[in-house]
Amino acid sequence: MNHRPAMPLSKAQKLRQLIESKGLEFILEAHNGISARIAEEAGFKGIWASGLALSAQFGVRDNNEASWTQVVDMLEFMSDTTSIPILLDGDTGYGNFNNMRRLVRKLEQRQVAGVCIEDKVFPKTNSFIGGERQPLADADEFCGKIAAGKDSQSDDDFCIVARVEALIAGWDIREALRRAEAYRHAGADAILIHSKLSRPDQILEFATEWANRAPLVIVPTKYYSTPVEVFRKAEISLVIWANHMIRSAVNTMQKTASLIFESEGLIDIEDRIASVDEIFRLQGADELADAERRYFSSYQPDTKALILAAARGDDLGGLTEQRPKAMVPVGGIPLLRRLVDKCKKRAIDDITVVAGYKAASIDVSGINIIVNEQHASTGELASLACALDTFTDDMVVMYGDLLFRSYILRDLIESDACLSVVVDSAIDGNTHVGTQDFAYCSESDDRSMWGQAVTLRRIATDLPSPEEKQPDGRWIGMIRVKGEGRRWLVDAIEALRGSEDFNTLAIPDLINFMLESDRDIRVWYIHGHWLDVNSLADLERAGDFTAGQDS
Repeated sequence: MNHRPAMPLSKAQKLRQLIESKGLEFILEAHNGISARIAEEAGFKGIWASGLALSAQFGVRDNNEASWTQVVDMLEFMSDTTSIPILLDGDTGYGNFNNMRRLVRKLEQRQVAGVCIEDKVFPKTNSFIGGERQPLADADEFCGKIAAGKDSQSDDDFCIVARVEALIAGWDIREALRRAEAYRHAGADAILIHSKLSRPDQILEFATEWANRAPLVIVPTKYYSTPVEVFRKAEISLVIWANHMIRSAVNTMQKTASLIFESEGLIDIEDRIASVDEIFRLQGADELADAERRYFSSYQPDTKALILAAARGDDLGGLTEQRPKAMVPVGGIPLLRRLVDKCKKRAIDDITVVAGYKAASIDVSGINIIVNEQHASTGELASLACALDTFTDDMVVMYGDLLFRSYILRDLIESDACLSVVVDSAIDGNTHVGTQDFAYCSESDDRSMWGQAVTLRRIATDLPSPEEKQPDGRWIGMIRVKGEGRRWLVDAIEALRGSEDFNTLAIPDLINFMLESDRDIRVWYIHGHWLDVNSLADLERAGDFTAGQDS
């Protein structure tokens, strides 16, 4: 016998299951599409479209100053971006029974799973602002509003939750129970009992007297320190965490705004906040990229990263006895993992690592590994040549021991030059024992200018004497290859293969060879904000460098 596959639950059915669950369930406030998606990704099974939060994100008071059509428009974005049900905090239903009927129809059209309405007079004021001075609606009239909503719904599973404000307005438990029972008979699918006290005494007394006649919903904003086991024991059905997403967003935005204003820049904030790529991800940019690949014939491939990580790192002593330098942890995270994460945050997902020493110990996801089997007797250029077949027309080559601020990679991959290198003009702050790769350029770094057209002249490993021309900076170990630059790079590698010292050559030798062949290599100046890890002293500096930054 053939069985048809079970139809997926509708959002209204999912909400009804939450409300009628035998166990305690939780939903989280959201106020726009991106916060709704974050709530779903966090694992919540439902969303509370809070009236306070929705009005706040519009910048108006929670006094019905945002129209119900504006609220419904926002709900459409929230519903489109999520698969979990939304329960709208519908205030008083935005008017009388007729407004309620139209509201229910419009919510169903947008696959909003339910609405909670409160028994106060329209226009309402937030319950925590002088709630005892706010008049309650006539109970019979409110029952008519509930019945009108139920009669208007086309989906039997659409839920109407009746919110009892008697305790907020200063009435006693008896009045709250009387109203709740009337609302249940009018057709309410659940009762939300609200309290402004810092202890749950009123809620627990109500729950005891209510005796589970219908599902009970609570909002423990004021009595937040109560253990949830108390709610389970009281047979509460649904807990709403009602406004914490908007409050946390406000707190973070205030700190960010102050820091940007005080510092007059973004360097100190960029690595502490969500990346632009994370925003793109939450917006569904990956789906759009997939669609472009299918439908847009001129779609351009993504940037590739090629990381050279074959070296042991002898100056790190015992730290590299069983692993290559690139796997040494900084702040508990291996250098290579940090590099890969930096690339992925710039939407660079095609990442090839040329390994060598202890290659089997490299345990980093999201990469392709090529092993230079002659790593012990060859240098950097030979490692790069091992990956020749993976070269693309859009590529970044970098050393595997780098730490840098995110903007450096972002700015480099935006370069349109065939070949570009990053040069740090803050030489004094970055010179220490080890190879120095000093860069001589067509112009020194004029920090008052932006995007100045500077080209590389040569890279040297030793500082000149004081009377000689001083270098303009230090090459940090990153090359941007684009378009024709790929052919320049391949031609140079193939030409150098014929030299007797090929196996001893480093990347600066390759760069200098291309310069001698009249290739134009553009310089992108930075001023600090990076380091490489070659020694134990570097490792100590690396811990300070990464403190407070993202990985």
